[in-house]
Amino acid sequence: MDIRAIFMGLSFAFIWSSAFSSARIIVANAPPLASLSLRFFISGILGVLLARLMGQTWQLTRDQWRATFIFGLCQNALYLGLFFYAMQTIEASLASIIASVMPLMVAFAGWVFYRDRLQPIAVLGLIAGVIGVVIIMGSRINGGVDMFGIGLCVIGTIALTIATLSMRGASSGGNLMMIVGLQMFVGAAFLAVASLFLETIQVNLTWPLVLAFIYTTLAPGLLATWIWFALVARIGAVRAATFHFLNPFFGVAIAAALLGEKIGLADVLGVAIIAGGILAVQLSKQTAA
Repeated sequence: MDIRAIFMGLSFAFIWSSAFSSARIIVANAPPLASLSLRFFISGILGVLLARLMGQTWQLTRDQWRATFIFGLCQNALYLGLFFYAMQTIEASLASIIASVMPLMVAFAGWVFYRDRLQPIAVLGLIAGVIGVVIIMGSRINGGVDMFGIGLCVIGTIALTIATLSMRGASSGGNLMMIVGLQMFVGAAFLAVASLFLETIQVNLTWPLVLAFIYTTLAPGLLATWIWFALVARIGAVRAATFHFLNPFFGVAIAAALLGEKIGLADVLGVAIIAGGILAVQLSKQTAA
């Protein structure tokens, strides 16, 4: 792994983790589902245009169309929709911690549904992840956290796990950037319908809202996606996924620095254990590969 790949991996993890703090700013000033729908619509237009400039088409294989729909529904509409809605009542740091266990859930689901072989270090990683979550949740629940918001985040993370598993085989056939753009339209459509029934459109137009919306649309929405695919092309999916262990660290640190969220000792300990678990799972995949 060269210096450029390391820089790309660090950039991806940082941008991905920062999305929770920018989302927290957005939902404090605008309806979450409508805001997210608009973000996906804009990102979808930009993604499709970029794909066309790259010479890609929307002539996808049947598996790619299926993955595009499932990914757009599960990641964009369910995962991000539920997280945006939940962050009206829970902090960005807690949301990022819950979302960061996704690689552990993917490893467990792969073992259950796809009979993926788990090496002993991966099993230890899964156990460590559970311990870390229990430590953090025990502390937060005692502090009076909104359990409904946590429940939404857990369901959203399960949806993200399903979305990730659905992408198996979607990369074959090319047109990856086109898939990225089209699945954003899927999310935008579902969220627009949900917003019509669940929200009243009231926007507190401020500079923090405008900047957070632009950043969330361009950086986590498009730039991070491009970095990820470029990183996978450079070093492979297994090695690239190793950088996920940084997500809980970055998520908590950014929320503390940008939003002033308080981080307790239990949070630090839990995050370190979860990160270690994620790293163990990803390293076991490298060994298996």
